[in-house]
Amino acid sequence: MADNYITIHDKNGSINISEDVLTEMVRNSILETEGVAGISAVAGAELAELIGIKNINKGLNVYMNEDVITADAVINVKYGCNILNVARKVQEAVASSIEQATGEKNACININVSGVEFDKKSV
Repeated sequence: MADNYITIHDKNGSINISEDVLTEMVRNSILETEGVAGISAVAGAELAELIGIKNINKGLNVYMNEDVITADAVINVKYGCNILNVARKVQEAVASSIEQATGEKNACININVSGVEFDKKSV
């Protein structure tokens, strides 16, 4: 269970949503975006997992920063796709996912493209 929550305040009180819940929703929206080959693991993620650190984010981090939900993602794009267009589609998909889940419209979505993946059939 996550220790960090994103808190949404409204007239009736507050709602706490686990960062892990939003992270999984964002992960799914990224992976469903056309042109995305995958979410790239950040440096050291595999090593951390080997030594027993379980809650390491692999290329995706969703958190609250000064009342703005922020999502940082590191992705790989499929070879032959326009990198800028894919990154913009990912931003739109993530923003939509966050808005649907929380009602928040002012999310900050940072997409970092770390690589291009070739189709294994064409190599």
